[in-house]
Amino acid sequence: MTAISFDTHEFIKKLKQAGFTDKQAEVLTETVRAAQGVDLSNQATKMDLLALENKLVKWGVGVAIGQVVVIAVLVKLL
Repeated sequence: MTAISFDTHEFIKKLKQAGFTDKQAEVLTETVRAAQGVDLSNQATKMDLLALENKLVKWGVGVAIGQVVVIAVLVKLL
């Protein structure tokens, strides 16, 4: 399913400007988001992205060290 961008904060602001109460605006926003199938529990947080970046950096460094070792062994054999 394609994700739909939905700015809940802006939607609530517009509803409140139109005369909705805070509670009405929140309930309508949640209803619209649910109808669109937007599930925020599956979205990555900044911490998730940082953890992934750290894993990729560690993996990349490991591969680089492995390549240096392989090249050093090959040079020594030749």
